[in-house]
Amino acid sequence: MTRNLSLLAGIAVAAMAGTAVAQDVRIGTEGAYPPWNYTESDGTLAGFEIDLGNAICEHNGWTCEWVAQDWDGIIPALQNGRYDAIMAGMSITAERDEVIDFSHGYMTTPAHFAVAADSDMAAELAEADAATMLAALDGAVVGVQVGTIHQNLIEQELPGADLRFYDTQDQLNLDLVAGRVDAGLADVNTWTEFNEAEGAEAIALIGPGLTGADYPVLGVGVGVGLREDDDELQAAFNEAICALSNDGTIATMTEEWFGFDASLPCPE
Repeated sequence: MTRNLSLLAGIAVAAMAGTAVAQDVRIGTEGAYPPWNYTESDGTLAGFEIDLGNAICEHNGWTCEWVAQDWDGIIPALQNGRYDAIMAGMSITAERDEVIDFSHGYMTTPAHFAVAADSDMAAELAEADAATMLAALDGAVVGVQVGTIHQNLIEQELPGADLRFYDTQDQLNLDLVAGRVDAGLADVNTWTEFNEAEGAEAIALIGPGLTGADYPVLGVGVGVGLREDDDELQAAFNEAICALSNDGTIATMTEEWFGFDASLPCPE
């Protein structure tokens, strides 16, 4: 594993003072998961996590560079030193925690199944409880972005589903609307973001939102992914996240990007 020790060697987190020495830090993101992170038509990265990452960098006095990386290689690229941290809608799960470390969680939103708005299931399962919805989908053609917590939940809860894997959320959205899959599972706001971009209710949510409280495989919130043993960098991210949580910055950002306060309190 390559490692640029000089990149982080100078980080001295003044944990008590709430500041860090100016430093260059590279942050990896997918750039294809709106509103968390996405790529504008001119190639620039935008979204909630870009705004939050830039606020963290400003708070810590860092000069930050964003690096776009396909989702299925995002953890290996971190481990191989392509960048120093991941901010890409990555939920903190026990499985991921075995290979990387995480900052404090900065926000959480529920996962949600969705179907094409003109499908029979849109009406039949709109108000279904979780058990009824899962029973109806077990045997259906269900799409999901590969390597996500949503894939893990489907494999756990829908063993009879015909599972279809997608490299990006956009590919899943298009196949769902076209009827090539019966249903999909993703973060709730990726579905609403797609409808807003389409200017129509092309996709309908079914059943309730699903969270880590009832389905531990979904994790305990979204955090910054870091290489194991990067303790000083982890502490610097944690300090900044807590400062931005405590002063309401993260709450304001989540309200702007998601329409509600999805921020997490800083651990005591």
